[in-house]
Parts: sequence; C-alpha cells; structure tokens
Amino acid sequence: MKLSQFNFQLPHNLIAKYPSEERDEARLLVLHKQTGEIEHKVFKEVINYFTDKDLFVFNDTKVFPARLRGNKEKTGAEIEVFLLRELNKEQRLWDVLVDPARKIRIGNKLYFGENDALVAEVIDNTTSRGRTLRFLYDGPYEEFKQTLYQLGELPVPKWIRPTEPCDTERFQTIYAKYEGAVASPAAGLHFSKILFKKMEIKGIDTAFLTLHMGNAHFHTVDVEDLSKHKMDSEQMIISAETAQRINKAKHDQKKVVAVGVTVVRALETYVTTKKEIKDYDGWTNKFIFPPYRFSIPDAVITNFHLPLSTMLMNVAAFGGYDNVMNAYKVAIKEGYMFGTYGDAMLVI
Repeated sequence: MKLSQFNFQLPHNLIAKYPSEERDEARLLVLHKQTGEIEHKVFKEVINYFTDKDLFVFNDTKVFPARLRGNKEKTGAEIEVFLLRELNKEQRLWDVLVDPARKIRIGNKLYFGENDALVAEVIDNTTSRGRTLRFLYDGPYEEFKQTLYQLGELPVPKWIRPTEPCDTERFQTIYAKYEGAVASPAAGLHFSKILFKKMEIKGIDTAFLTLHMGNAHFHTVDVEDLSKHKMDSEQMIISAETAQRINKAKHDQKKVVAVGVTVVRALETYVTTKKEIKDYDGWTNKFIFPPYRFSIPDAVITNFHLPLSTMLMNVAAFGGYDNVMNAYKVAIKEGYMFGTYGDAMLVI
C-alpha cells in the first residue's frame, strides 16, 4: 500500500489536550471487522464484548522523564534533549534526539539544571536529529540516574501541549511497571482499577508483556511505498508465563485481545508455524501494514491515531483498510477525540 492512502483531514480541535475525567469513561467506537458495522459506546462497556476466559494482553512498560531542557556551552543557546535509551550504564552513554539539531555538533558540551547540575558531551551523530551523549558524572550510578530523572519531564507530545502536573498520573497506565518507554501505551490509559475488578468478576483473564516504545514511535514514514519503510528496533520482553497464557487461550478458542498497537506488534513478532508464541527477551522492528495475515490477536483496543502514522497502518491491517478509514470518517463526524489522551476504538 501507499503512504498517501493513510492521509486524512483531522480538525485540530479533535486532538485531545487532556484525558477524560475518569479513565474508563472515554468514548468507545466499536468496529465489527467482518461486517463493517459501527457502534458508539462508553469505554467501560468494552467488557460486554467478551466472556469467561477471554484474555486481555497489556503492555506494562513505564514512561520515564525523557525530556531535558538545557543550554549549549559558550553561546548559552537553549536546547532540548530527548532521551531514547541508555547505551552503556558504566560510561553514562545515552542515545538521544536533540533540538535544534543543526547547532549540536560532536564535541559540544550541554548543561542541564541549576548550577549546571548535569553536563553532557556530544560524542557521535546517529541520525539527522540523533546524537550519542556521554554524561559527565563522577558519583554513583543510582545518584546519577536520580539526578537525570529529576531534571527530566514526562514526554507528553508537543502537539498535545506542554507537560503539566496532572500528567504525572494520567500519562501512565495504572499497571505501568518496567521503566523504559518514551511514549505512553495510549490504549491502556483507559483501564481503571474498577474496570479491572469488573473484568475479574466476569472471569476475563489478563496477561502482561513489555515493549519499550523508543525511536520507532517518532520516525515519520518518508517513503510512498510502505514496503520500503524500515522500523527502528524497540526492546520487548514476553515471559514464559505470558506466552503460556496466550497459547492456552488460543488452544481453548478464547479471544486474545491486544490492548494497543504495541501489543499487536509484540504478539506478531515471533510466531511459530503452529501459531504459538514463545517467551522472548530481545528487540522487534516489526512493521505491520495492509495486507497482513494475523496469527494471534482476535480483537484490538486502540486509540484514534494521527494521519500517516504507523499506528494507523497497524490498525488498518487488522480491521481492514476500508473499514478502518470509514470508521475514522465516522469518528471525525461524531466528534471523537484523537491522540494519546483521546477516545478509543475496539476492533473485533
């Protein structure tokens, strides 16, 4: 398929700046992929579509305060550094994005915090905006990490708004556990403690995997032919217990529900010829776009994504291109909210 087929006009006022007052009271558009039928619900009604022993799979990654604001040496020019991932713990090496990139060169020193609490040196260029930084900190590692995170802020996307205190809670899922993501698994933000309790009462099972969203989340697709696009690798972990639960649900002909496109990617990364998954600790650069034959998920819960995004392509592959693009037209007409803090869609 072509990149241009995933473009659409999204009114700016439909990009959600804040989440719904209660996590589970966002709107929910239900798309039945076999018929194209659309229903309009409230998110907490999502469990009405599932029964005893169906399995919801969640991404328990935790977002860390990845955005740093500092100054360049000599000129004092303001710069922004976006931490992507730690490359070497002992040497304090990090893979980052910088802005404005054209002013940040190898050898430059960058200063962060009051009284220059943290200093970093640029030691390599990785991409047009990418750099490798070495943080110059002589203290213990835990002290360094604490300083780094105290100076950082949660990376709420700039196209939403600047980060605010309310994001400390609402930009994380309630089950976030393993730190390493620079973007929130948005579909999971709709799940509340009460909703989890209702799922438990109904007999719906849960399982957790970890996929740390990194640079792949930020790279725009810049080729018209989608088969030429290469996704950056992101770290993912599927435990033996989670793999066993998923395989049992498939064997027992129960629905496996992927909560978010990150879970879809993880579930489809390493599938055996028997359509089973195995425990895995490594990296994935899986890029899913139509047409694609799925092996694991029977339903997907997702937010409404921006035009030309790889997340939209993923959903269109699962729900069918025509169905999903029509659902997006309906969503815009009905005033559904888009983006990380927006409303949700169930494709079943």
